[in-house]
Amino acid sequence: MNKITELLGQGEDLTPLQMALRAILIFIVTLILIRLGGVRIFGRRSSTDTIIVIVMGSVLARGIVGASPLLSVIAAATAMIILHRLFALLSHKFKWFERMTKGRKITIYENGAILLSNLQKTSLTTSDLMESLRLETKEDKLEKIESAQLETNGRISFINKKEKE
Repeated sequence: MNKITELLGQGEDLTPLQMALRAILIFIVTLILIRLGGVRIFGRRSSTDTIIVIVMGSVLARGIVGASPLLSVIAAATAMIILHRLFALLSHKFKWFERMTKGRKITIYENGAILLSNLQKTSLTTSDLMESLRLETKEDKLEKIESAQLETNGRISFINKKEKE
């Protein structure tokens, strides 16, 4: 154990080599945790996914610079991944839990009308809606759109009108 402490250092007085070795170790541990947690953490970007990314980055950085004991940092990161997996499992089993942790989609355009009260609830502007329309559909008018929803991951999805046969 003494050799490991000598190699990785202890506290905040770390040599450049010790900090580099800690960074490599944290990288490998994080890669393993992300693989165990699932790529969903970075793909979906729900509120719980975003929290995990921010908090894990903060906690793991403390282990690299020696602000917290290395094993405590790894334990905290592991606990967060386990909690994230538990939340995903509970969300899958219980729709009420999913709604509680992720929220619901909100319709912001429907039947040819922008739903201004829903835009206001979501802190979006008409300009935000039109920007997303251009980015997502390459259209600049809502004429071909049946509805638009603000999804739980923060993106706006657009449903095209069905073409008449």
